[in-house]
Amino acid sequence: MKPVLEATERKSDMTKKLGLIHTSATLVPIFQELTDKHLAGKDVAVFNISDDSLIKNTIERGKLTPDTSRRVVNYVVSAEEAGADFILVTCSSIGPAVETAATLVKVPVLRVDQPMADRAVQMDRKIGVVATLSTTLEPTSDLVRRRAILAGKEIELTSRLCEGAFDALMSGNPELHDESVASALKALSQQVDVILLAQASMARVVNQLADEDKKVPILTSPELAVQYLADIL
Repeated sequence: MKPVLEATERKSDMTKKLGLIHTSATLVPIFQELTDKHLAGKDVAVFNISDDSLIKNTIERGKLTPDTSRRVVNYVVSAEEAGADFILVTCSSIGPAVETAATLVKVPVLRVDQPMADRAVQMDRKIGVVATLSTTLEPTSDLVRRRAILAGKEIELTSRLCEGAFDALMSGNPELHDESVASALKALSQQVDVILLAQASMARVVNQLADEDKKVPILTSPELAVQYLADIL
């Protein structure tokens, strides 16, 4: 599938360019709203590269494969060549490829779940990770473990996969998806001190929970990633 490239032209020599790389076009408006909110008043031009075959191939094969990783690297290089001063990759499932790509370009590259992982490690010791895809659960869980080691903190990590929830969402049954995620969040909140949502599509479930069910902080990656960018751009 041919990637979609949307760009805002450089306004001046002082304007910074932020390149966003997505595995679904549905993420473009979500991050547009977040960048409008958190980068307001900053001289930053944003452009988007979207290719949903990256996540589709990863799901079909059950893991991030070398050929998909190579394509992720190519998109990061393309974003740099398009003039990006900073690059954010908004899908957690391809996180390991993002880290590889970061070593091959001259501009900073951020995987979307890193600020979330760092925040969780700072907050408490018992950390829970919830996902609806196994291809996302393990990369995010692995990232949390490694960021804890880097921070010199010992943590206790509990990972929870919501079986069937992603298929329900894709087949037009968001109610079943939300019910599965909500059940996992309620159960996990009894075991951990903070919960991370490994996918942006799960965030809306948090707003559906009753206050008594939100026993621990529940973190999502998109807003924390853009807040992180706002602090450094």
